[in-house]
Amino acid sequence: MPNTPIQPDKPTPPKLLEQVVAKMRIKHYSLRTEKTYVDWIKRFIWHHGKRHPKEMGAAEVEAFLTYLAIERNVSASTQNQAKSALLYLYKEVLAIELPWLDKVTQANAPKRLPVVLTQAEVQAVLSRLDGTMWLIASLLYGSGLRIMEVLRLRVKDVDFARREILVREGKGFKDRVTMLPLSLVEPLKSHLLKVQALHKEDLTTGHGAVFMPMALDKKYPNAGTDWRWQYCFPSIKLSVDPRSKVVRRHHVDEKTVQRAVKKAVNLAGLTKLATPHTFRHSFATHLLEGGYDIRTVQELLGHSDVTTTMIYTHVLNKGGRGVSSPLDVL
Repeated sequence: MPNTPIQPDKPTPPKLLEQVVAKMRIKHYSLRTEKTYVDWIKRFIWHHGKRHPKEMGAAEVEAFLTYLAIERNVSASTQNQAKSALLYLYKEVLAIELPWLDKVTQANAPKRLPVVLTQAEVQAVLSRLDGTMWLIASLLYGSGLRIMEVLRLRVKDVDFARREILVREGKGFKDRVTMLPLSLVEPLKSHLLKVQALHKEDLTTGHGAVFMPMALDKKYPNAGTDWRWQYCFPSIKLSVDPRSKVVRRHHVDEKTVQRAVKKAVNLAGLTKLATPHTFRHSFATHLLEGGYDIRTVQELLGHSDVTTTMIYTHVLNKGGRGVSSPLDVL
């Protein structure tokens, strides 16, 4: 009897959440977004008794979003985040065009005015910070950067000669240029000398390769160890990359900055609920107060629409149109 050839086992198709992760990595979503979307998809499936999303439809999605808003009492932004995750699941992963999903009522987030510090309050907070935390907070205010834009800043994107900072892949995957304050040129240069010494130590121990975005480590295998690609604000300790499992030095954790700023705000005796992002709001407001054109401020902040920037006209000392109260001219 002839031997029957052994058929190779068919590869097991990836599970749903594995498909979600793979798709997001192809599209270069951030690790934070990846974790958030996966978490919402898990919650959606568990909420409906572990049913597969292909078996569910508009009623289940609407029921889940309603549950979040009414029973869980989540904020409008949280509910919309959950909707975005489910929208991504159906359209991008399952490749199911579901018109009803576009018609699901999206919660309206309340429009709140940003918290803005006066220049004296900014100085009071900054004076209670030191070292790396002072430099990071100073860049938040002096350059109008978002916290992750500062922490992800690479050495090559700081132009000391032109006093410019090139923000790579900011919000919406957009690049932009903003200013490097003259008062921070020397402090930042001194800081980078220390970072460079730390990088050289890492190279001697085999840990000098930094995370490379957009799979550039495959296109340029040696770029990860290049000084120009290193983070300006590296972590004080090595850690395991959750994706590649490679031990390397990541950038400073944003929670470290948040805690430092919160402590400085309390020490300064401020009653305003200021966070690291408050420095960016203050940057925009103080530029408008200084007479700079709103379009210029829009470009520095990286806003797609000038109406987003116009929110800062509502917190100027004289109101949105520079109008003085009639009481003050009596």
